[in-house]
Amino acid sequence: MLPSSIQISGEPLSSAEVRDICRGLRDNAVRLLSLRGCRLCDRDFARICRALAGASSLAQLNLNLGVVSSPGRVKQLAEALRVNRSVQSLFLHGSPLTDAGLALLNPALALHPALVALDLGDCMLGDEAINLICGLLPPDGAKSGDHVAGMLAVAVASSRTLEVLDLEGTGLTNQSAQTLLDMVENYPTALRSLVLTENSISPELQQQICDLLSEGEEEEEAVATAGDGVRVQDRDREGELDARQRGGSWICPSDPGSQMVLMTSGLGDSLLAETEM
Repeated sequence: MLPSSIQISGEPLSSAEVRDICRGLRDNAVRLLSLRGCRLCDRDFARICRALAGASSLAQLNLNLGVVSSPGRVKQLAEALRVNRSVQSLFLHGSPLTDAGLALLNPALALHPALVALDLGDCMLGDEAINLICGLLPPDGAKSGDHVAGMLAVAVASSRTLEVLDLEGTGLTNQSAQTLLDMVENYPTALRSLVLTENSISPELQQQICDLLSEGEEEEEAVATAGDGVRVQDRDREGELDARQRGGSWICPSDPGSQMVLMTSGLGDSLLAETEM
């Protein structure tokens, strides 16, 4: 079935209607979702955002005229957009975002791979928000090195195999370095070496990242060494047990003219044979 469109304007949404919208998003059956001026409770808005996060067919999302009406809803929308990869057009006209709300949305907007149309008219934005919007509009139409570094940090943080990353001379700044520093500090990655030379990054930030990577490597070596010590002790104990359990033979001199050899079982707890020699 081809993706369809859902367009509702200026009406209160019931829980049943929200359930149908969420099902359509999860089933990738919706290409255009417009809830312009609709009224719904916070719980139902959160449900729509969770479904939006995993939707891969949705190309246009219209939440104009106050649907995103609180900081909590702004945060939920931002979290959904961080995961979503399909939305190309986002309309938030007439939403009381303010500078603080756009600051919450900005990281998700900057890193979204498909977004090409954004309506923020009448959203009570000030100078700080305008500066953030300017950062979304690079003069040559390409994402800056810092934006790319932010996306790369997300991928590196989720990798369990990448050990060396060379970003020499890639146009990064202290903003990128801070993002990478936060990643190294807060996520358990396999990364051991991160090359940041020939970038506009302060030596202090580079050293902090290097120190954190070194600390992580030293901790793993300490754990490995401790593990080896335990394994050596275990092997020693196992060797002693094997020697006792394997059993063997010994000569018991009971008579100068004769010898008796006692053969014990592998468990050392029964007599298998007694032979007079």
